[in-house]
Amino acid sequence: MKLLKPLWVADEGKPFFSIDIHPDGTRFATGGQGEDAGKVVVWNMAPLRSESDEMDERVPKILCCMTNHLGCVNCVRWSHDGSCLASGGDDSLIMIWQLRSQGPSLAGPELWSCAHILRSHSGDVMDLAWSPDSSHLASCSVDNNIIVWNAVSLPNITAVLRGHNGLVKGVTWDPVGKYLASQSDDKTVRVWRTSDWKEETMVKGPFEGCGGTTHVLRLG
Repeated sequence: MKLLKPLWVADEGKPFFSIDIHPDGTRFATGGQGEDAGKVVVWNMAPLRSESDEMDERVPKILCCMTNHLGCVNCVRWSHDGSCLASGGDDSLIMIWQLRSQGPSLAGPELWSCAHILRSHSGDVMDLAWSPDSSHLASCSVDNNIIVWNAVSLPNITAVLRGHNGLVKGVTWDPVGKYLASQSDDKTVRVWRTSDWKEETMVKGPFEGCGGTTHVLRLG
């Protein structure tokens, strides 16, 4: 394993809260706080892989910069087929981005436009997870709920999963898409069946002695 810490992957001292690598390895996305809005940036992987590309001014480092979110971006996730990028933020919104064109634009060498805005959460969106076949997107929020979106016919909702008694910080699918797991500040992990979206089991024993909150925000 080789550790790289490129100084150019930065935003004037503002924090990044999420990062995800595109399935084909050519790009990666970050989410965080911009100047006066949430910020999503799509970066070029080539300058990370090649020192000559890093030094070549003709090779762009930033491919696109999107500042549509009204609040800090907490999570960015590529769909497994690589066609979409989902972002969720403190504005309670989820935005689905798709590549529209490649070539010079005001946003950068690539134009990623917002194809859908998903609005059903009533609090900060903390985590996102695509199903293994990219047909569904799960989101969780400080509103204590998990929403499962039908990614084939957005913005339609497949299910709203209620049961947590605290803000939900993380969601993840099992590798074959049979179950969805969620973690919460109520000190539980709940596992939901995707066949009927009912709760399969709840795990609480290992977390009973934990503090009221934690800095760990993800389940994956």
